[in-house]
Amino acid sequence: MDKNSPRPAPRFEVRFAESPAEILETQRLRYRIFAGELGATIDGGDAQIDADQYDAYCRHLTVREAGTGRLVACTRILTDDQAALAGGFYSSGEFDLKMIDSLPGRVMEVGRTCVDAEYRSGAVIAVLWSGLADFIISQGFDYLFGCASIGLEDGGATAHALLEQVKAKHLAPHWQHVRPLIPLPAADARPTQKVRMPPLLKAYFSLGAKACGEPYWDRDFNCADVFVLVNVSDMHSRYARHFMASRPSETEAADSQAILVAHPPKPA
Repeated sequence: MDKNSPRPAPRFEVRFAESPAEILETQRLRYRIFAGELGATIDGGDAQIDADQYDAYCRHLTVREAGTGRLVACTRILTDDQAALAGGFYSSGEFDLKMIDSLPGRVMEVGRTCVDAEYRSGAVIAVLWSGLADFIISQGFDYLFGCASIGLEDGGATAHALLEQVKAKHLAPHWQHVRPLIPLPAADARPTQKVRMPPLLKAYFSLGAKACGEPYWDRDFNCADVFVLVNVSDMHSRYARHFMASRPSETEAADSQAILVAHPPKPA
């Protein structure tokens, strides 16, 4: 392609939800994926929305298809100052977060990340990450944290096998551990096939995240929630350059398949 040729218009655009109607869209997408696809127990009412008391204090980051305006992905951000108004971080319902309170600098929680089933490509999640990066830079955050889920459909055999890998390669130092309020019970069996790291968890580790101890047993979502912490200044250089890119093009985003959220979790 001629270097002087104009770059094609991006297919996706990222921005924060700006109205109650746009936030409602994100809650409906969340419900469709978490309850409809993953079978989570959510009291969504007739409107079929996934909403809680934290939504009012969060910034809701969205990715839309530029040509149609269709919402294709979202996540929500709960900053340290807003968490103080909300009565704490969402993760405090799953973990003892004394460690987070001891961290120097600003912290933010990322959660409820999901991508429409028809748009689960590296391009979409890369655009979502780029919007998140813009916010981190502009607001001067030092740490971000959240949960990535491992399904328990096989009774926990796969989860425990994956957790052994996490402990061997990605475990945070002991002083950065958090305590799950409901620990994951032991599994009675071992997986019969090779286990694969869930995409969101793999994405966090690619950024240099560390798992902060034992997971939480989320019985409503039938999953193990792994608490992960990212020190923004310590992110692996290759992924930091990608993560901090202002807006990746479709071609650049093709290299981000590792960040694909194929099975959206219920973090934050």
